[in-house]
Amino acid sequence: MGAFKPKITPLSRVKMHFSLTLPDGTEIISTYGDEPLDFTLGDNTMEQMLEFALLGLRSGDEQDLLVLGDDVYGPRDDALIHWLDKQEFPPGQSLNPGEIIAFSTPEGEELAGTLLQVEDERVQIDFNHPLSGKQFRYKVTILEVEQTEDADGNDSSTTGQTN
Repeated sequence: MGAFKPKITPLSRVKMHFSLTLPDGTEIISTYGDEPLDFTLGDNTMEQMLEFALLGLRSGDEQDLLVLGDDVYGPRDDALIHWLDKQEFPPGQSLNPGEIIAFSTPEGEELAGTLLQVEDERVQIDFNHPLSGKQFRYKVTILEVEQTEDADGNDSSTTGQTN
């Protein structure tokens, strides 16, 4: 009989490899061949829906899902497409359609925008998440699962579990 392998539950510490790939094979991100992702489920390292797909998996498990970007990042919203003056960009910054540019909000939050088009004095930016409105593959390989204690000192492997 094999050794006990804990299931991923809320607050589990997880070490895993993952990738997000478009249906045409374009890789968005991957940790395969690099350092694995090491995080605590629920710490906002990953989008909530992507974390939800991990619940119940164990060390050694692999999962490959077809995901709708709207389910993870919200549906596309035309109100998030804006024209900005070219003067708002640093001199010499490349402005090429398809580029993703980082912006800072007045509150200091980082926000990504995809450059759609450039005209003489203005630039059109799409502030929808780049995967909204798209389908992608979410592949994971679970390397390690460690149960942690919640804020009340309870083992997360038993908190809220029913048999």
